[in-house]
Amino acid sequence: MTTLTCLGTSDAFGSAGRHCAGYLLDTPQGVILLDAGPSVLSALKSQQRRPTEIDAVVLSHLHGDHFGGVAFLILEFCYEAPRERPLLVIGPPDTERRVFDLYHALYAEMRGKPLPFDLRFVEVTDGSATEVIDARVESFRVPHQETAISLGYRVRANGAAVTYSGDTAWTPDLLRHSRGTDLFVCECTTFESEIPRHVRYRDIAANRGSFDCGRLLLTHLGREMRERSAEIPEELANDGLKIVLR
Repeated sequence: MTTLTCLGTSDAFGSAGRHCAGYLLDTPQGVILLDAGPSVLSALKSQQRRPTEIDAVVLSHLHGDHFGGVAFLILEFCYEAPRERPLLVIGPPDTERRVFDLYHALYAEMRGKPLPFDLRFVEVTDGSATEVIDARVESFRVPHQETAISLGYRVRANGAAVTYSGDTAWTPDLLRHSRGTDLFVCECTTFESEIPRHVRYRDIAANRGSFDCGRLLLTHLGREMRERSAEIPEELANDGLKIVLR
């Protein structure tokens, strides 16, 4: 079976007490973590999942609420749940340096100490494709940061396809990249307030008739979205939500 479990569905501010970004994709042959917010360990364990199950971490961009948890995963694999098999981290350019800078900033005494497992990095840009266990991870650039690259992903596994927007302003490209997928996990931070480089619900509503995906799930939800949820017919993500894809 191929499933997606929402570990964290909040914006950067933990709105409504939810965790920051994290989505666990289970395929017949492994586990992929899409984004890793800073509380990813507690989010995993609250769902009775073992962090060591993760084969690869796929990062949309290098803002703290999306990649800050990688440092804690490394620490977990060094001490609490020693890891022997490799861990793959896929992300935009500069991912490897930023991950280790964060890890050493949080745990300075770990600088210079070898890891007990093989930590591998693949840095990708617009249009890259990476094979991960039994999945194909395809990246596309989204308009979220002025200079640094932010990515969305289309992941195919076991006959199922999922598109994840990462953080982005509204762009018609989202319709194209999610077309024909079983699930589109799309950021929607506010209802109508304009926050630079983020999607508003008004953008979703204005384009409702143009979506061509099996299921649309709105996530990265801020306070305004939670407060006005009764006005929104689309499905809103919640921590712990599990979706069977195939």
